[in-house]
Order: sequence, then structure tokens, then C-alpha cells
Amino acid sequence: MKTHQYKHTAKTLAFMLVFAVLISCSDFLDVKPYGVVTANDLNTVAKTEELIIAAYAGLGNSTWNSSYTSDWVWGSVRSDDAYKGGSGVADQGPLNQLEQYNLVTPVNAGYPAATWIAVYSAVSRANLALQQLDKFTDAEYTVQGLTNARAVRQAEMRFIRGHLMFVLKRLFKYPVWIEHTLTKEEIKTVTNREFTSDQLWDKIAAEFQFGVDNLPETFTEKGRANRYAAAAYLAKTRLYQAYMQNDNHQVTSIDATKLQQVVTMADLVINSGRYALVDNYGKKFTYGYENNTESIFAVQYSYDDGTTWGRVNFEHGLNYNMATAYGCCSFHPSSQNLVNAFKTDQTTGIPLFNTFNNSEMKNPQDFQAPNNSVDPRLDHTVGIPSHPFKYDVNFVAQGSWSRTPAVYGNFLPMKEIQLPSCNCIRKGGAFFGTAQNWDILQYNDLLLMKAEALIELGQHADARPIINQIRQRAANSVAWTTYPAGHANAGQGFSNYNISEYTDGNLAWTQDNARTALQWERRLEFAMESPRFHDLVRWGIAAEVLNNYITTEKARGRNHLNAAVFTLGRDEYLPIPQDEINLVNGLYTQNPGYQQ
Repeated sequence: MKTHQYKHTAKTLAFMLVFAVLISCSDFLDVKPYGVVTANDLNTVAKTEELIIAAYAGLGNSTWNSSYTSDWVWGSVRSDDAYKGGSGVADQGPLNQLEQYNLVTPVNAGYPAATWIAVYSAVSRANLALQQLDKFTDAEYTVQGLTNARAVRQAEMRFIRGHLMFVLKRLFKYPVWIEHTLTKEEIKTVTNREFTSDQLWDKIAAEFQFGVDNLPETFTEKGRANRYAAAAYLAKTRLYQAYMQNDNHQVTSIDATKLQQVVTMADLVINSGRYALVDNYGKKFTYGYENNTESIFAVQYSYDDGTTWGRVNFEHGLNYNMATAYGCCSFHPSSQNLVNAFKTDQTTGIPLFNTFNNSEMKNPQDFQAPNNSVDPRLDHTVGIPSHPFKYDVNFVAQGSWSRTPAVYGNFLPMKEIQLPSCNCIRKGGAFFGTAQNWDILQYNDLLLMKAEALIELGQHADARPIINQIRQRAANSVAWTTYPAGHANAGQGFSNYNISEYTDGNLAWTQDNARTALQWERRLEFAMESPRFHDLVRWGIAAEVLNNYITTEKARGRNHLNAAVFTLGRDEYLPIPQDEINLVNGLYTQNPGYQQ
């Protein structure tokens, strides 16, 4: 997003709000200090509108060690998609603990604890706006050009709160639900087991249902949540809820009623005609193509707002590689397992579901015929030595761009990275921030959510055209990954591409095979973004998949994973940070397996 809707206002207001909370009456003060507001100063529509903008701004205030915008820490490094990276296992040690699983404890939960605090800080912004909205009647709260303005703004804030609680729910399973109507004293008495897991999902779903009922179909300002964003998020919530888990996080059943709600909400968005897959997969991750037809809701960033840093995203600041134009810090490299997963059968063009990891693609010749064929999305996702980086044939990835290749290999993250020539990057110290938006809800995700629901409902035949739609777009996304005219390799792809849609001739479309195809498609389509870890937990296969991955990695000499083991019934979720439990005198209940 290049519009400056929440930049100066959000930053100034956030500063003001801190003082509004802390200030008390003092007889010796006869002048109101600059930058300080009282509660009465906020009791106008104009100031409440600024609070709402500040709540939107809170969606993008995360950093790599308090991550909640992107999922690279929680869904990618904790899965089989990526390694931690950096200079070695001690570099950003809390992230290494997450990669090893069993090293995470409630006491040393550095990243989880910081994220818990950061997300609840963002929740407080939405709650403060909701508190102010409650002070007005519908007739009093008027905004030019907006019908039913108060209900609309309440729906926007509940959407934001629902999103943030969804983040916490996926990470901690039992977060604390804080209503905006609670006083500070009442908040201190709220337990994280006030609601069951299923009831928490219902609470989150109610936030989005309110949006479906009250949000307009579109806004003039980009970046606001509309009715279709609420419907898409309601579909996502019901999909996660449908996989019923016991107290040890094992999936015991799948709720068909919830799956049908996924289909209904997905169809509401699809049938609106407002969204579609972009023609080239790479546009989704390239500056200049934000807020496209595939983006249903995104955190908005910008570059040129007149402030020192701009409204840029530093959450991926560690992930730029060691090329001279960048110079730091080589985190989040793609795993060898993920690279191998992009292999396709050279005859049929479908994934090598069972044999993809039997051999490794490491050397330049491994990505070419006759050795292997691959899904084109590989070169949109992974920086491979000897291949052009981020589509620039004059900026070819080198093995030296990896900081510790002997530990974490030579593959580089690419989706979250922008070219050094892009007028969208700011450097803060050794780290980079970018103005590239980050999508929270995407049309491709919505399509695959619907396909997943259909498969589990036994309607797998109806899911195949949806999955094939995703694969067709992948097959058509080779213009940017083909050497241009005038190049020595003109007309040749960076790799040997071969991808086909599913047909009766290449895969018997049983429910089991359809499920495998769906799970594979989600991995490739969202690789390194990435909901991968959460998908595995939702499907109830995290322990099986990740322990198999760890065993193979260790056997192949990847010693940075020597301490890794995934414990069933424990590592599906993070521990409630012990400091948070201590702050409420033990009121919160710890997750299974983390008790001291």
C-alpha cells in the first residue's frame, strides 16, 4: 500500500495513548503538556476514527522476535520448509530452541513471550477503539460517505481483534480472551481456560460473522477489512475448528457442519466476482503489485511517509542474504526437504509424493533435464545458486550468499525479499525493512480451503477442478523465470519445468489421493510464507511428518538438528509464558507437557 492512511496519525496517536493511560491529576500542573490527551479528548468521532487507524497500524508492528504478521518463525522454521539460518545455532538462540522443539520451555520462551505481549498490545488498540465506539449512539457517529458508520467501525475493530486472537489461538491454543468491556481489575481475574478450545473458536468466529453482517462490500480506502475479508476469515476459522482435538492435541474427528460453513463462506467470496488469481505467481511477492485481485486482506506498508524509517516491515529484517548489496543476515533458508518437494514426475508432471526425498537436488545440473523436472513455483520461492535471484538475470545467486553453508546449506529465502534496486527498502543498521504489503488472506488460500472442506465432506470430485486451477496458474507463471531474448540461455527456464493438472490418467482421484494432493498443493503454494506447521497440526500429522523429517535430516549430517525431537501432545502448541502466569499469580493453566 502506498497511500499514507495510517502513518503519522497512528504513530503520533500511539505515543499519545501511552500518556493518556498513565496520566493522573496533579495540582501543580496548570498546563496540559504537549502530546498528552485525556479521556475526554478522545470522545469525538474524529479522535475515535484516529484510534481505529491506530488499531490497523498495530497489525504491522511486529518484528522478527515478536512475530505475528508473517508466519516465517512459527509456520516455516518450525516445519520441514526451512532452517533457522544465521551464523550458527547460537545466533538468535530462542529461534534455535523453536527449531529443536524440545528445547522450548515456559521459562526460556523468548520469542513466544515477546509475541504474546506484542499481540495483546495490538488487541488493546482494537479494544480501546471499541470502548470509544460504545460511547456513541448510531445517530451520533457519522462519517461522510459511510452508511451505518458505527456498526461498520465496530465490525472493523472486531475483525482486527478476531485476527489477532486467531494468531494467538494457533500458537498457544488457550489464549486469554479479553473483552473491551472489562475493567483493568476485571482483566486480572480472567483465566485462559474460561472457554474450551471449541468455545474459543466460536468466539473468534463470532467476530468475523459480525463483519459479514455489518461490513460493506468495499471501501474507498485500501487496507480496510470488508465483508468478503470477514467471510474468508470466517471460512478459515471454521476450517481449523472442524478438526476436533482432544486435550493432547490429537485430532479425534472432523465436524462436517463446520466444513459446510467453510464451503458456504468461500462461495460468498468466490461468487462476488471481486477476486481472482493473478496471472503470474511471482506478482504476489513483488513490490508494485500489492492489493491485487488475489489479496483479500493485507497488512499495509509504505516507504515515503516522511518519517525516518517509513511504515516498512522489519519482521523479515534478518532474512536478507550475504550478497554485497545486502550483507546480512541469512536467516530463514529453505530446507533441502522443501527444495526436493518441488520435484515432479518427468512423465506425468505431478508431484513425487512418496519418492521426492530419496535423492537431493543440490548442484546446478540437478535442476535440469534429464536429471529432474520441477514445479515452476520453485524459482519463485527459493534462491538457488547459479539461478537469477528474484527474476533479475544480472543478479545471479551465489553459494557465498549463504552465511554458513556448511550448517544451513546454500538455499535462500526469496518471497519476502526485494531486489536491492527496489525503491521500497530501508536499511536500519544491518537489517532491511520493506514497503511490500504482507497478505493475511489470499484468494488462492480460500480456494484451497474450500477444496479441503469438499474432500473431507466426501465431495473430492468437486475439489479437483479447484486444485487444478491453482496448478494451472503455476504452470503459466514462467515468464519471469525464463531467460529473456539476448541472453545466452534465451527461452530456457531457470530450471526444467514440468507440471500438469490432475487427471484420471495420472492419479486415481480417490478421497485419500485427493487429500494427499491437497496437502501437497498447500505446501508448494504457500512454501516459506508459511502456514505449513499449522496445517500439519490441524491435520493431526505434525509429529509423524516432523519426526520423519528430523530423522532423515540427522542421517544426512545436518548437525544443527541434533537436539531436535517433536513430542506428540506437547509441541503442537507453545507454552504459556511463565512470566505471564506469574503476573496473575498462577491463574493461567499451562499447556500439556510444559508443566514445571
